[in-house]
Amino acid sequence: MPPNHRRCLACRRIGTKSEFWRIVRLHPTGTVQLDQGMGRSAYLCPQVRCLQIAQKKNRLGRSLKTPVPDAIYDHLRQRLTPQPHPTVNNPQDWLG
Repeated sequence: MPPNHRRCLACRRIGTKSEFWRIVRLHPTGTVQLDQGMGRSAYLCPQVRCLQIAQKKNRLGRSLKTPVPDAIYDHLRQRLTPQPHPTVNNPQDWLG
């Protein structure tokens, strides 16, 4: 595997860190959170299928060596829902 690349724990695809969601078991508390923190990490493609596999087969829990709360899976599902884009007809939406 090339340096600074990660592997999805569901589909096993290799890519750069920015292509994946990072789930972390914080050290020393053992709590599980998304994106930030130091501790044991697992990486997951931002795809519906990978999220389903990770939850169904408990891949996150096994990788992090701790139970993963359902709230983590719920938050990842929310990230999958498409966000509204600025409308083309209203230039003010582009300017903010």
